[in-house]
Amino acid sequence: MRGIDKHFPGVHALDKVDFDVRRGEVHGLMGQNGAGKSTLVKVLTGVHPRDGGTITFEGRAFHASSPADAQRKGISTVYQEVNLIPSLSVAENLFLGRSPRAWFGLHWRQMQRRSRELLAQFDLDIDVDEPLGSYPVAIQQMVAIARAVDIDARLIILDEPTSSLDQHETEILFDMIGRLKARGIGIIFVTHFLDQVYRVSDRISVLRNGQRVGTFEAARLPKIELVGHMLGKSPAEAAALETERLPAAEIDVEREAVLTVRNLGRGRAIEPFDLEIRQGEVLGLAGLLGSGRTEATRLLFGADHAESGTIAIGARRVSLRSPRHAIALGIALCPEDRQADGLFPEMSVRGNIALVVQRTLSRLGVISRRAHARIAGEFVRRLDIATPDLERPVKHLSGGNQQKVILARWLACNPRLLILDEPTRGIDVGAKVEVERLIDALSHEGIAIVFISSELEEVVRRSHRILVLRDRKVVGELTGEAINEHTVMDTIAGQPAHDA
Repeated sequence: MRGIDKHFPGVHALDKVDFDVRRGEVHGLMGQNGAGKSTLVKVLTGVHPRDGGTITFEGRAFHASSPADAQRKGISTVYQEVNLIPSLSVAENLFLGRSPRAWFGLHWRQMQRRSRELLAQFDLDIDVDEPLGSYPVAIQQMVAIARAVDIDARLIILDEPTSSLDQHETEILFDMIGRLKARGIGIIFVTHFLDQVYRVSDRISVLRNGQRVGTFEAARLPKIELVGHMLGKSPAEAAALETERLPAAEIDVEREAVLTVRNLGRGRAIEPFDLEIRQGEVLGLAGLLGSGRTEATRLLFGADHAESGTIAIGARRVSLRSPRHAIALGIALCPEDRQADGLFPEMSVRGNIALVVQRTLSRLGVISRRAHARIAGEFVRRLDIATPDLERPVKHLSGGNQQKVILARWLACNPRLLILDEPTRGIDVGAKVEVERLIDALSHEGIAIVFISSELEEVVRRSHRILVLRDRKVVGELTGEAINEHTVMDTIAGQPAHDA
């Protein structure tokens, strides 16, 4: 790719960007949210037409009219958000558009057999006849990657492929990446995980504000210099930012308990547990993928109905009948999957932010656009949401700014309890620091926060207390000096700290 240019209304998304990938190479593509990474990928794969520049693939001029066209020509993409069809079976998704045929129609047995053989390469033993949507997001992501591998692509683009995977699944993916390299397949690896990009990449290219900062040999690029290139800061400034820790204030045990649950549980989803959180407290939930963290928060938000236990808001015992009821009681939830559960992508930034409070902004059932704009503008400024205007469809914002829009929606409600399920998932190091600073600010304002993150150091860095979950049950509570990564990992593993 040479001199790639791309404009959107009010945004110069790509400014004469050069980028190349070699055979059998993993090329990491790094940058903050909004740097232009996804736009570059979408220009390459035909999602967006380029406004300037040239592309050659295997020595010939290349143009893709759509992702399907790019796939036919040898370039396949696996996006961060799984874009398969959940209502179809796993096998049907794997062979979508290329199903084996028999004289009477689809050759189901052959498709099922080939599906099992393909998934076995990923150490994935699942029923290929079950609907894809019946499996966790992590499994769906692995199916999408397996599909891309099987299409015989010469270039595979992995856009945040590990964001939904646990450690074991990530290792399987990395092993597959090594095998693809050995076959001479080029790989573009888009990620925000610094350790992972160094683990698999041969070279790393950095974009910032739609421009290429540079391309570097991974083995010769210190991590702190990479962070500096991404943020436009010197190594010293980047080091201070990356290690920043705003010490959590001690929580007064005399403060009012915002939420108290006793023996709360739901069948096989989560075993009964106790939880108490006070004003201004950040309670971390730590555990591996599938440990029950999200299941617990869904009970706290009324999205799932508890089959046992009690819930009290302040001193008043309540029964959470629905998310609407929870919101009325001052509970807000930023969900793990912001695309599926948190955003209306075609709706404007203004509409997304004012969505929950619009009833209070209307008169005689007529929504006040001016009141919408006032509320949305206030939080766009407060959270520094990067958008050309309030009417921009939220789908055009970067992942980090989309996350801020969801936060703004709930802060407009002035909640007593804010549940943050993976709020930093898929956003860059700079945006992560902004989210963590916001958590500290909200805590000092007296808002109680339940904080979930797959990145253990974030939970340790921000929490006053930590509940540790394993196999869908709470197995420990950590406070004070016991809050450190080693103790959390030991608790997850079920062994005493001295055996670490």
